[in-house]
Amino acid sequence: MVIHVVQKGETLWQIANQYHVNINEIVQLNGLVNPNQLPVGLALVIPVSGQSHIVRTGETLWSISRRYGVSIQAMIQANQISNPNQLYPGLKLAIPPVIHEVQQGESLWQIASRYGTTVQAVLDENGIQNPNLIHPGTRIIIPRLKPTIEVNAYTYQSEAAGAKSIREVGDLLTYASPFAYLIRENGSLAPFADTAMIQAAVSKKVTPMMSITNFTSTAAGSNLAHVILSNEETRRRVLNNTLQIMEQKGYRGLNIDFENVLPADRENYNQFLQLAVNTLHPRGRFVSTAVAPKTSAAHSGLLYTAHDYEAHGRIADFVVLMTYEWGYRLGPPQAISPINQMRRVVEYALSVMPPKKVFLGFQIYARDWRLPHVQGQEAETFSPQEAVRRATRYGAVIQYDTTAQSPFFRYTDEQGRGHEVWFEDARSAQAKFDMVKQYNLRGVSYWALGYPYPQNWALLRDNFTIKKLTL
Repeated sequence: MVIHVVQKGETLWQIANQYHVNINEIVQLNGLVNPNQLPVGLALVIPVSGQSHIVRTGETLWSISRRYGVSIQAMIQANQISNPNQLYPGLKLAIPPVIHEVQQGESLWQIASRYGTTVQAVLDENGIQNPNLIHPGTRIIIPRLKPTIEVNAYTYQSEAAGAKSIREVGDLLTYASPFAYLIRENGSLAPFADTAMIQAAVSKKVTPMMSITNFTSTAAGSNLAHVILSNEETRRRVLNNTLQIMEQKGYRGLNIDFENVLPADRENYNQFLQLAVNTLHPRGRFVSTAVAPKTSAAHSGLLYTAHDYEAHGRIADFVVLMTYEWGYRLGPPQAISPINQMRRVVEYALSVMPPKKVFLGFQIYARDWRLPHVQGQEAETFSPQEAVRRATRYGAVIQYDTTAQSPFFRYTDEQGRGHEVWFEDARSAQAKFDMVKQYNLRGVSYWALGYPYPQNWALLRDNFTIKKLTL
């Protein structure tokens, strides 16, 4: 797939003709509500063979061509490059597909083996229904090898809505995490309606992962966490009750998301994690954690100090980096998940834990801030699809912050009030996927299902093979 950014005056018909694809395919892949009105700056996923690459500092045409297994000449022709030595960071290059011309006596199995792929992958890439109809001279596209990753998705929707969301994207999930069981001071867990979501996960071969937490939308949970973590007997009671629910409902793993933990409880939290592993591993369950986005060991504050990256990476089976919420709903308008900030968190995490334990957090919602911003005024949260609808409705030009790798736009509503919207699009999703590949991370963790974002799921499928565990 490639990403096309709509220019002034362009129509969907022109774009479809440019890439020789059916208009309806573009409409469906991008979830376009009004195909006749495309905001300038809108990023579209185009269902064609090949992909795009954003040039990074130090890269050459030779290194890029080697990475994708294509010739330098093919790169020059595909991009109409006049001077191959003048690449610059941020330049988007089209990566042409690898084409193989079938020779006399060749079988699909031989071709697939030659390129290190599978017969089924070749059939799927070329839309071939009958492999026996491959004749000498036939030109077939060779699918590129895709890295295998794990994918988690949280959902804090109602039970029925969460189950529906999991069924819709379950083919692309390794884990599903209904959010969440709230711990109580006596070590019990508040009841949580999750049965339908677990059933939906199992039906799509997705591993259910139980989530426990100490906070709510109205309570930070610092004192609650202290009561639990500072008492060994209460810690054990929480985990015994957790294990009982896991066995009763069929959860295969646990995600511990304790936030706003008092700095003084840092070591208590580490001991709780070790106890969780000691309790659950013998029962065949795994343990993961979610951590605030720290950029160094010295990164302090209520959100950060008690999250000991080195200990979490050493104790837990994997760690979810909550690399989002820079654009906080009560703060000033800015990118919610700026790639430059995310990169700092990832690089710190990798300095104290192996990449095979790291999940990159990926938020899939948009925010609309009123202008001028007043401290404490809450931004509206909605889906990337709604962001595109608003840009269309108000005739806004979508801009792209190349440092944050995030799209945004401004508009004036019917009451004359200014707004600034930051959201996710195909470009920002691809930037995050490229980072997962660059650092060889274990996977991606979405916060949270319930916000329609079809481009993301199309690109996720195009970039990776999603690992499924044995249930």
